[in-house]
Amino acid sequence: MKILSLLLLFLSNARSLSETRPSIIVIMADDLGIGDLGCYGNKTLRTPNIDRLARGGAKFTQHIAAAPLCTPSRAAFLTGRYPIRSGMVSHSPIGVFIFSASSGGLPSDELTFAKLLKKEGYATALIGKWHLGMNCGSTDDFCHHPLSHGFDYFYGLTVTNLRDCKPGEGTVFGMGFRLLVFIPLQIIAVALVTLEIIHFIGLLRVPKIVFFVLILLMACILGGFLFFLHHFQTLNCFLMRNHRVVQQPMSYENLTQRLTEEALQFIKRNTETPFLLFLSYLHVHTALFASEEFAGKSKHGLYGDAVEEMDWSVGKILDVLEEKKLANKTLMYFTSDQGAHIEEVSNKGEIQGGSNGIYKGGKANNWEGGIRVPGLLRWPGVVEAGIEIGEPTSNMDVFPTIVKLAGSPLPEDRIIDGRDLMPLLERKTLQSEHEFLFHYCNAFLNAVRWHPRNSTSIWKVFFFTPKFNPKGSNGCFKTHVCFCHGHFISHHNPPLLFDLSKDPREKTPLTPKTEPHFHEILKVIQEAVDSHTKTLQKVPNQLSWGNILWKPWLQVCCSSSYLSCHCDQEFKGNVSSLKQLGQ
Repeated sequence: MKILSLLLLFLSNARSLSETRPSIIVIMADDLGIGDLGCYGNKTLRTPNIDRLARGGAKFTQHIAAAPLCTPSRAAFLTGRYPIRSGMVSHSPIGVFIFSASSGGLPSDELTFAKLLKKEGYATALIGKWHLGMNCGSTDDFCHHPLSHGFDYFYGLTVTNLRDCKPGEGTVFGMGFRLLVFIPLQIIAVALVTLEIIHFIGLLRVPKIVFFVLILLMACILGGFLFFLHHFQTLNCFLMRNHRVVQQPMSYENLTQRLTEEALQFIKRNTETPFLLFLSYLHVHTALFASEEFAGKSKHGLYGDAVEEMDWSVGKILDVLEEKKLANKTLMYFTSDQGAHIEEVSNKGEIQGGSNGIYKGGKANNWEGGIRVPGLLRWPGVVEAGIEIGEPTSNMDVFPTIVKLAGSPLPEDRIIDGRDLMPLLERKTLQSEHEFLFHYCNAFLNAVRWHPRNSTSIWKVFFFTPKFNPKGSNGCFKTHVCFCHGHFISHHNPPLLFDLSKDPREKTPLTPKTEPHFHEILKVIQEAVDSHTKTLQKVPNQLSWGNILWKPWLQVCCSSSYLSCHCDQEFKGNVSSLKQLGQ
């Protein structure tokens, strides 16, 4: 009898714990600007479902991405740690993974929130973009794959959506062509002309084999690059289901509907158990795309169409939670991995980047436009509807927030830079735990934000800033994204200082004349930098040239023979269900 009572008590406690632990849906857009959403002031794009999410919960107005580029930002989001701690930052101009057959990626010893929630009995899934690596040494070790980082199920793209993935959209490798092809060709051509002149005037007899070798080298360089561009879509733009390639190259037809349907089916499969769904949209990174139901319907071209289609998808997620009576049991969070990419212009000259509202800069730099992102969190019955939080918060904060809610202790063997959001959300405190936030541009500490206790000021210093082109503009238009070193930046000594509480547009740097405490502020921030730097440990650089370059032996192909890397298992029997979903 005593044993039976203890068993009943255990089952009762287990059921109670299950009922108090929410399911978690985290939604991340790609390159969405804070000025693109109605709930943040946009008047011309229709985002009723995302606005509905905002009305039903909390809206953060100073929500910060941990990095202004996809790969490091997503690494920080999943681990709650600055990406420099995991080696997910670059010392070179290329700060993200471009090839599926690269060996770098999120290290296996990093703890994602998916790993910790899975240990607590959560069903876990990632639908959409990953962009944190795939393999280390072979085509099937999957050391960096989502399934190796705590996700039970994966359906999506392991790298990222690029112009080169969509025929007719041009290429992002224009600068690569200049650096890797055009300049070497120029050097070889000059060498050929010089040798020909020397040979002609009789100063030196140059064997014909030398001319032949140089011409052959030119042909190989140009031919290799053209071969690379021609096959890029097939080799890098494919969809996987778990470890299996199911569509190579990826088709954009009904792509958002397919991602949405996968997400809906995952929710429906797990109505009786806590689940974690990470829905990571390909919208609105270029190449832009929209299905027939949304194409040409917005006031902002294809970009607007993509935003409105993403909003439709969010509405479908909200609807299924209501339908399955899961709304009050589910914490739902929406954000973007960084600000809008304002340099984006199509090969036809159309502007394809979004809006960062009043904020300066955009993707790939740490002006507010590059890192201040939407932050919406809804949990009916727990988080008060319609509240607005203006304190500095970070997308790294999602990690400790949901890990604690799932009943898991935070890891004690590493520094977690994120802070639990629940005290702010439940109004138990009115000030963020983040006194300092450090803003990295690739591997370089670029800026620091300081929100002193018991003060309304939010100080931000820049140690260097990107050179906008042309001068006085709002972006690095000639280089497609802003870079973080060399002649692409301007160093500042003393650092530029702004008070974001009074100058959120970062228009007017303060000086000792305009800010009496100028030197004291810089001193406190420098002390914080010194303390932060001491916490950094040397780790392998996952974005080194050796880790990001294409490695043929890591190339995944849906055919084991590699005779043809073309397959499509996506549209067999799915057309009618997708049409029904779009209604």
